Amino acid sequence: MDVFSDPLNREVYLTGFLWILKLTLAGGVGALLLGVLLAAMRVSPVPVLRAFGTAWVNIFRNTPLTLIIFFCYFGLFSTLGVAFSDDIDLNNFWLGVTGLAVYTAAFVCEAIRSGINTVPAGQAEAARAIGMTFRQTLTMIILPQAGRAVIAPLGSIIIALCKNATIVGTIGLMESSNAMKQLINENGDAVVPIFLVFAGTFAIVLIPTGYAFGWLANRLAVKR
Repeated sequence: MDVFSDPLNREVYLTGFLWILKLTLAGGVGALLLGVLLAAMRVSPVPVLRAFGTAWVNIFRNTPLTLIIFFCYFGLFSTLGVAFSDDIDLNNFWLGVTGLAVYTAAFVCEAIRSGINTVPAGQAEAARAIGMTFRQTLTMIILPQAGRAVIAPLGSIIIALCKNATIVGTIGLMESSNAMKQLINENGDAVVPIFLVFAGTFAIVLIPTGYAFGWLANRLAVKR
């Protein structure tokens, strides 16, 4: 562990994981918002919206995340000139968040749609009978119950998102995988300790996260 006694190495390590946490938080928020919207489209009475939601899920769920991240960089940024910031790290960060969000939203959509299917159809029928619109029925009756039913699956998606965030390193962001690569290149005799520290950090963060989502799911489960 002598490699981490060097303040510069510790800074590389901490900076890498800080980027991972930021990517996970921003990508998770974006994926959740987009996923809820897509789920609403998939159960919408409007055929065009259902078709759009279905196409989004089928395309992004079956496309490798690496290709999506590459498209965000080489397609959106290099070719189309879409830039979020003049700072290269910040720009790569938001390009990575965009790729993570649109990819993960497909999985969030399917999780929420499965939760919607657990809500008895009679509740939606009763809402329509008293004159509630589709939007009112969805936001006031269906989604609150569906959200409680899919906390555990959403937790698994967030954990997968955190691990997937390392792929953003392929477009130059100094996140944990690039930080580990840099430390190994500079300290070739300490490959195993470096690997154990990085792998252990992910385990320390994600294992309690999984248990927390499981506890929350049991706590908020809808009793039928």
